Amino acid sequence: MTTLTLIIYGILIVILTIAGTFDVIKAKKHHDRYKLKSSIYAYLILLPILMLISIFVLQPIVMGLAFGFTDYYLLEPNNIRFIGVRNFMDLMDQYQARGDIYHAFRNTIQFMVLVLPLQIGSALGLALILNHARKGNSYFKVAFFAPVVMSLTVVSILWLQILSPNQTQLGLMNTIFALVGFPPSTFLLDGGVAMYWIVIISAWQGAGFQMLIFLAGLKNISLDMYDAAKIDGADDFEITRFITLPQLKPTFVFVMFTTFIGASKLLIQPMVMIGFKNYSMTLSYLIYREGYQFRFVGYASAIALIVTIFVGTLVILQRRAMKEVD
Repeated sequence: MTTLTLIIYGILIVILTIAGTFDVIKAKKHHDRYKLKSSIYAYLILLPILMLISIFVLQPIVMGLAFGFTDYYLLEPNNIRFIGVRNFMDLMDQYQARGDIYHAFRNTIQFMVLVLPLQIGSALGLALILNHARKGNSYFKVAFFAPVVMSLTVVSILWLQILSPNQTQLGLMNTIFALVGFPPSTFLLDGGVAMYWIVIISAWQGAGFQMLIFLAGLKNISLDMYDAAKIDGADDFEITRFITLPQLKPTFVFVMFTTFIGASKLLIQPMVMIGFKNYSMTLSYLIYREGYQFRFVGYASAIALIVTIFVGTLVILQRRAMKEVD
């Protein structure tokens, strides 16, 4: 690790040196006066944050990439062997045999497909409602945003109590069912519906953050456009369709990408509320289990590398699809 850190620092110094050299060449080309002292001050100001990025961002990325091709076992850090693509071959065999990696991929994709429209649609709807000046808007903004600032663990435990399928101590939902004459439901213990509850809970918890982003985008739309549309006789639906939504497209794209990336990292909710089962495991959950519980860091790093490639590819495809829509 020390050697890797020194290598990264060396690369950082080389990059800064090259950048400084290009500054000098550019200044001479345009016949500008190059102030060496100012440039040194600028690079010294950048140096601390670049060092932190190197230690806490670049180094883990490089180490994770390298460990994916080894048999690194956490309890034997001095006995690491390079095994090539064996971890990736094992993952392919597991997928074909419908093992853990198969269920993790399926559940993660299912969650992303379901939570994106629900969470983004809820956030956009709330933003459109709160965008108009009404009495009590401040209260509703706080109420809708409150779940965002709560810990995911706390939210998961809260909903676990609400959906408790315990027959001797019914949760809130089953208590309501009993009052109206319905039999108690197993909720999260039912593999057919458990992921749907995780989707609903995750959308409820995260929609408030996207709501604030949409509200900021709505505030940037010129009121003159609305006034002109009303003069032309447009109703509220036409104003929303032809003015509000097109003007919100950059905001919508940002929200979609951030929500998509966040959805790919689903971990806390299934871990706390269900546990490691075929219908609840996700890619992040599988990485945690292999790397921290079983301590197979090499195998977990290989999964993380595949997840990075998978998510990155989908983001690129989304970007191209959004450009084609323009």
